[in-house]
This record gives sequence, structure tokens and C-alpha cells, in this order.
Amino acid sequence: MSPVDIYTLFGSSPVSPLQAHMAKVQACIEALEPFVDAAVAGKWSKAEKAQQKIAKLENEADDLKKTLRLNLPTGLFMPVSRRDVLEVLTMQDRIANKSKDIAGLMLGRKIEFPEAMHKKLVEFVKRCIDASGQAQIAINELDELVATGFRGNEIKLVASMIKKLNKIENDTDKIQVKVRAMLFKQEKDLPPIDVMFMYKVIDWIGDLADIAQRVGSRLELMLAK
Repeated sequence: MSPVDIYTLFGSSPVSPLQAHMAKVQACIEALEPFVDAAVAGKWSKAEKAQQKIAKLENEADDLKKTLRLNLPTGLFMPVSRRDVLEVLTMQDRIANKSKDIAGLMLGRKIEFPEAMHKKLVEFVKRCIDASGQAQIAINELDELVATGFRGNEIKLVASMIKKLNKIENDTDKIQVKVRAMLFKQEKDLPPIDVMFMYKVIDWIGDLADIAQRVGSRLELMLAK
């Protein structure tokens, strides 16, 4: 691809493709909510359709990731460093991958959490989706940061967004502790193998918020440069 073609694709920076990728990632993680709703209700046919949607969105996000990586300029005139772009892209990609993994594991083993856990588990998933959504809000400010040269009130605005992201991630940690405690109380009455995979699902759901927070952490490093 010639320099002219690259400029046409990216404009003056790779920010817009990065934002487009995050939008697809967010659609992927948001599709987890109807999947989990169906799974905890034992509606596996409905859950399978939701899982297929998640897989489709993850594949589309993967295509966007590959396009961005292949066409990312290597010159010195990018408004953000190539390394920063690639690291944010990697974090975003992990959110979509983890969403697909969660749905695949729950559907593949038809994992049925105890009914008493359903409400708190869904709350947990929703709050992790909130974390990713907040990361997307921050990523969507990148073009404004570039326009202002990473100076002025825009930095304060993005810093406040990252602070809110950290707060949401802290919320997910607290909910995760409660969800694990609920399972611990009932695990003796459940098949041990099922319990093992339930804990894995809980951990993976928590990973979603952790990874979203890392997107914010990378942005913080970009602001500090």
C-alpha cells in the first residue's frame, strides 16, 4: 500500500480505526448479557443463538484488528506512537476474545449456576460491560486529545473518565467476591467438576473489567508523555 493509500485509510492518524475496533468490541461484550440471561434460565437454544452472535462480532473485531495492524504507518509523524496504538488494540482485542471464551465455555458445558446466584451473576456481567463501555468512552476522546496536542482541559476530561473506569472496575471486584462466596456456600451440593468450571467462568467475567481497566491505564500513560 502506497503512502497515499495509507493516508486515505487513516487520515492523519490511526485513531478512527482504533475507535471502530473498540465499537465492535463493545458490541461483542454487550451481547454477553442476553447470552447469560438465557443460560441462567436454562434456555440453551436461545443461548446458542446469542453465542453465535458473540462469535460473529468477535470475528469482525478480529478482522478490524488485522487490518489496523497491517496498515499501521511506521513513520515519525503519527500523533500517537505505534507502540501505544498496538498495546491499546491488544487490550481491546482481549475483551472480545474473553467474551467469546465465556460464552463458549458456558454453552459447551451447559453450565447451570445455582438459582440463588442468578441475579448477582447477571449484575456482575452488567457491571463488567459498564467497565468496557467506560473504556470505549475514553477511547472515543482520543481524536480530541490529538487535536489539542494532548494539552488543556481535554486531558482533565479524559483523566476523569479513567477515574470513573477505575471506580467501575473496583465495583466489579466487590461483586466478584460476593459471587464467589455464594458459590462457596453451595459447592458441596454440586458436582465438583461443574464447580470448577463455574469458578473459571466467574474469573473470566472478572477479567473483562480488569482488561478494560488496562485500556484506561494505557491511555493514562499516553497522557503522561
